[in-house]
Amino acid sequence: MQNQEEINRLKNIVQNLLDEAKKQGASAAEAGLSQENGLSVSARLGDVETIEHHCGQGLGITVYFDQRKGTASTTDLSPESIKETVGAACSIARYTSEDSYAGLPEEERLATEFPDLDLNHPWNLSVNDAIALAIECEDAGRSYDAEISNSEGASVNTHQGIHVMGNSMGFLQGYISTRHSLSCSVLAQRGDSMQRDYWYSVSRNALDLEAAADIGKKAAARALRRLGGRSLSTRQCPVMYSAEMAASLLASFIGAISGGNLYRKSSFLLDALDSQVFPEFIRIYEQPHLKGALGSAAYDGEGVATSPRDIVSDGILRGYVLSTYSARKLGMHTTGNAGGVRNLTIDSGTLDYQGMLKELGTGLLVTELMGQGVNMVTGDYSRGAAGFWVENGEIQYPVEEITIAGNLKDMLKNIIAVGNDIDYRGNVRTGSILVERMSIAGE
Repeated sequence: MQNQEEINRLKNIVQNLLDEAKKQGASAAEAGLSQENGLSVSARLGDVETIEHHCGQGLGITVYFDQRKGTASTTDLSPESIKETVGAACSIARYTSEDSYAGLPEEERLATEFPDLDLNHPWNLSVNDAIALAIECEDAGRSYDAEISNSEGASVNTHQGIHVMGNSMGFLQGYISTRHSLSCSVLAQRGDSMQRDYWYSVSRNALDLEAAADIGKKAAARALRRLGGRSLSTRQCPVMYSAEMAASLLASFIGAISGGNLYRKSSFLLDALDSQVFPEFIRIYEQPHLKGALGSAAYDGEGVATSPRDIVSDGILRGYVLSTYSARKLGMHTTGNAGGVRNLTIDSGTLDYQGMLKELGTGLLVTELMGQGVNMVTGDYSRGAAGFWVENGEIQYPVEEITIAGNLKDMLKNIIAVGNDIDYRGNVRTGSILVERMSIAGE
């Protein structure tokens, strides 16, 4: 009840903002308001390093004078500040050029149903309890093995936010959500070889977090297994992305079919709609209404209804990722993706992690990627990497100081397996992904 009262209070502020925009002559307006609070605690080498209480708020408004657009924001929610913020947005709009594609979404596309997505699970965590958790997490990592020589610390974060948005077409909605996480990073040393690695758990509900001690132990085990890494000679071979790294492949694909890159003609997947971009067994889809999931929402950043949909089925690209503006630029309709995709999922196969290694046979397992070496225009892909060399399905030794390269268009088409070792800790849900062949540059 208290939450709903606060949402209603923030709705009134947003409505006042929209009314003020109309009073100042705007032909249309949309506004969003967020109020957030939380606690972050970190510990290192058994001592408390930081304790931070977060409490913030902010609102932004976009006004339209026909096809001219102005945007302004503030963190002050007083009536005087709201009036000034609207005035600033209106002033900006009066000086901008007309853009025939600018404006609010079509009214019939706004969300009208608002299911309970189970996003709010407050964690009544005291500072002392948070400190105890962080220290327990780090202690488990540090005591895991004698070769764990140092620590970058462990941290506990809990966060709750209320988000309200509205527009001058009568859309006015809000929801409350939580996000909690535990993480640990430690260093391992053997002779002159030193490696760092980490592990973390994140969830809407603190009860779904991994145990603090397990997180510390996983971080330590991951750091230890990297000791004694070596480079590889230049070669071509199969490459398996671990589940944590596979999400970046899908993120690059989504970037290539996002409206902004398409209407600017800066994508290697221009005009690829309805064409084969993956092997036939690949299906990629959005699940925006999954209960309790990190990417769930009933509407996008413009108030447009989200809905489950296939982006790729039978390996064929079935739809782009569009906001209202980018859709109009392309002569299409919004796909409800202002702000990005929601719980993007790729169907997994029958192989677990060990099965995927067997399928890899002899090749490279990638567990870390460095740099931003993706050319979205050409699809050329070249990134620093670390991981493990695998022979006959068994890990042989850690690998570092290498670069993996290919062209994304070919890499996507040459995926030969997706594991069922799915990583649920983000907005992209995927298991490990095996690419038939890539170039490796090393020593």
